[in-house]
Amino acid sequence: MATAKIVYAGNLSTHCTHLQSNSSIQTDAPVDNNGKGQAFSPTDLVATALVSCMQTIVGIYCEAHQISFTYCESEVTKIMHSNPRRIGELEISMDFSKNEWDDATQKRIIHVAEACPVAKSIHPDIKLSFSYKF
Repeated sequence: MATAKIVYAGNLSTHCTHLQSNSSIQTDAPVDNNGKGQAFSPTDLVATALVSCMQTIVGIYCEAHQISFTYCESEVTKIMHSNPRRIGELEISMDFSKNEWDDATQKRIIHVAEACPVAKSIHPDIKLSFSYKF
């Protein structure tokens, strides 16, 4: 079964529907690439998917190991390169500070987060920079 249906909406925008849940998102080309920047761009979604996956995998790990996980706020900065136009770098900042984990748990969380499926799917030419607050 297909995962999503994507329909071109005109004006460099798409309408994307997740088929299992029927939830939807819009995309728009970024201002620096002829768009209006009125929604996530496709490359914004790649950056966002990485951090969302990292948080989700940490949650799965914590549930499996009875570790309290009540807080995480993150930001991702996407840096584009040219010739060809592509994502060149993703800078990820994750704040886990309200979880009060010991040093050993923090190290395991970092390892788990950076081994998430999206991170393992990103092309090796894309530089990934991580910073963590505990």
